[in-house]
Amino acid sequence: MVLKKVVIYDTTLRDGAQAQGISFTVEDKLKIAKAVDDLGISYIEAGNPGSNPKDIEFFERVKEIGLKHAKISAFGSTRRVNVPVEEDSNVLSLLAADTPVVTIFGKSWDFHVDAILKTTLEENLKMIYDTISFFANRGREVIFDAEHFFDGYKANPAYAMETLKAACDAGAAGICLCDTNGGTFPDEIFKITSGVIEEIKVPIGIHCHNDNGMAVANSIVAVQAGATHVQGTINGIGERCGNANLCTIIPNLQVKAGCECIPGDKMKELTSIARFVSEVANIIHDERAPYVGGCAFAHKGGMHVDAVYKTSISFEHIDPEMVGNKRRILMSEVSGRSAILKKINEVDSSITKDSPEAKHIINKLKELEHQGYQYEGAETSFEIVIRKLLGKYKPFFNLNEFKVIVNEPSVEGVNSSAMVKIRVEGQVEITAAEGCGPVNALDNALRKALERFYPEIREMKLTDYKVRVLDSEAATAAKVRVLIESTDGKDVWTTVGVSTDIIEASWKALVDSIEYKLIKDRSL
Repeated sequence: MVLKKVVIYDTTLRDGAQAQGISFTVEDKLKIAKAVDDLGISYIEAGNPGSNPKDIEFFERVKEIGLKHAKISAFGSTRRVNVPVEEDSNVLSLLAADTPVVTIFGKSWDFHVDAILKTTLEENLKMIYDTISFFANRGREVIFDAEHFFDGYKANPAYAMETLKAACDAGAAGICLCDTNGGTFPDEIFKITSGVIEEIKVPIGIHCHNDNGMAVANSIVAVQAGATHVQGTINGIGERCGNANLCTIIPNLQVKAGCECIPGDKMKELTSIARFVSEVANIIHDERAPYVGGCAFAHKGGMHVDAVYKTSISFEHIDPEMVGNKRRILMSEVSGRSAILKKINEVDSSITKDSPEAKHIINKLKELEHQGYQYEGAETSFEIVIRKLLGKYKPFFNLNEFKVIVNEPSVEGVNSSAMVKIRVEGQVEITAAEGCGPVNALDNALRKALERFYPEIREMKLTDYKVRVLDSEAATAAKVRVLIESTDGKDVWTTVGVSTDIIEASWKALVDSIEYKLIKDRSL
């Protein structure tokens, strides 16, 4: 079967950078560009050189990293109203970026021409034509992003189409229809895109925002209508509610809809790249994201788990390994004996469901959950519990004592210090460290103490920290549950601690996290 080729155009570095709370450095952008290129994406829209010096530096440095798949595109607007294209500073900045592709956005909604540009409809058409022809005549591949196209088409279809025709006449290699406000419904996208494809003979693309929660669906129905170019961002990051999520679009089109978006052998890298971008962007990865989230193939209910063990398609729409993800069986008293037994067998394969050890562990799990522990998101701590109950646990270190001091006011964000005294095989180590809060200080001090004995701990870092009050009626004496997520750049794991003392609960989770890293690396 011949697969339909769909060109994927990534705009994480430009549209994604407009998301609240995200600010990429040049180094960040280079790392993401390399990762997106490794995935086999066809185009990377990297920024607007006319808007900031950071993007100008990026365009210089990206030439040095040797991309294998992707073409780099600079992004900018049509020339300004009544300014000759050769004299427009933003146009000249785009030219100076020296990228093989230039993406030009222009107004396709007559309302915007009147209310935002405050010019005539005819002048807007000239702005589109002049700018695109300027770059096309200089050997650039030009993509025209028809801004607010669907709103414009619904308001004045004739004029919206005129803007596309002006772009075509000027030499645009492709046209992308933009749902810039993100409020269009899939049936409208399908109908309008189909109509455009009947009239416009250059490749048509789709660019959707997610303000109505339909950016992925709208992108897919545009492809079903005949679009062959899809724009979006890794993890759907972007302004307001975000952009169309390429980590959902790519597997939907390639695994389910008979399209070729990236090389087939690259699909298994999707989850790791999604997590990598979240890491570089310094945001918590969306664990409920389709395909690439930690919950995407997670099972908890006993009957569900049992069915998945018998045949995975009973509760999984694809094999998680196809997108580089993995199945997770969440540990809980409702998980069922078979799920808990599978986790036990990862530690000791000789134990069966009828073994007294299995019964003992299940009873202990129920007892710990009654105390407030929750293992469905912290299987790592449950593995350590199993090791302890089976006599297969040997601590890598023992705590003599720790002290935490909180100082106010803070100085440059540092308001806490911690002292840790530990013992490793008879050797005592005492260290101190500062941090942004008592848990951060305690984490820093513990790592510092252990690195002499276990240098691999330097690879670790905390990526998330959550606290939940378990019995709010007890007020400040309430028991709390602390969940800590850690990573070493290859794997991600979560550990849990429970106590009426938040520092003690945090300590328990920290210790489990570090011990799991050492167990994992030493294949114990």
